Order: sequence, then structure tokens, then C-alpha cells
Amino acid sequence: MSESPKAAKGDAATGKNFDGFSDDERAAMKEHAKELKKAARRSASEAKAREEGERDVREKIAEMPEADRVLAERLHEIIASVAPDLVPRTWYGMPAYAKDGKVLCFFQSAQKFKSRYATLGFSDVAALDDGTLWPTTYALTDLDAANEAVVSDLVKRAVG
Repeated sequence: MSESPKAAKGDAATGKNFDGFSDDERAAMKEHAKELKKAARRSASEAKAREEGERDVREKIAEMPEADRVLAERLHEIIASVAPDLVPRTWYGMPAYAKDGKVLCFFQSAQKFKSRYATLGFSDVAALDDGTLWPTTYALTDLDAANEAVVSDLVKRAVG
């Protein structure tokens, strides 16, 4: 005899049920589903995909709170200048940059998951391997000249 589905276990201290994903995570997954549908309808032309991706990334950046928007705009400029072959696109509602159709790096606004700082992240596509342990996500609170140089170097290395 099969058991009937059990209700999600609650947190005894708060009395809240946990269903596996936060509201922010569910929203990000919904955005990703929309992105996949949009990508399926896009033109096969790389130039058109780049143009549409650029527009989508700029729209996401414009929605950000000012502090993150300033970081994202500058980061977008840096990535475009040091890795012009990367294609801008959105990924789970975040500005991202793809190589051969796969996300290589992305910017996560602090607001996205109510974090205390924004982050620059790299996927496993990025060629940042260094021994048996290396960072793939970087906290980003300011893009002064020194940090811009670090980001430029990371993106160049990530592209390979």
C-alpha cells in the first residue's frame, strides 16, 4: 500500500512551512523559464541574438537599485571591452555573458536574493581552474581602478 503524500515539515520554532524554495528562488526560476521560451523564439542570426541580449541585459540593469545599477553598468562596459565575443543575455533574471551558447559569467544584484552585497560569478565554462581549489564568485561592492583591473583579468582568463 502506498503512503499518501506528507505535508512539508514545518519549523517548530517559527511555525512556518518550508516547501523547498524561497519566493526569490521561485521568481528566478520563472524568469529563467521565460528566458528559455524567448530564446527558442529568437532569430538564428548571431547578430540579432546579440542585439536582443544586449537589450535584455540593459533592461535588467535599469531595474536595479542605484548602487547595484552603477556596478552592473560598469561591469557590462568592462566585459564588452575585454571580451567582445561574449554574448550578453539574461540568466535567471540576471545580466550574464555567454560563450558558445553557455553562460560564462553573470552579475547578481544584492537585491536579487536579499544579499548584503552584489556578486560577479563564473560558471564551470570559465577557464579559471587553479590547482584543486579556486573561487568562482566574487563579492563586489565597488569598482575602483584596482578592482576593474582584477575583473578585467578574471574575464580574460575565464574566456581562455
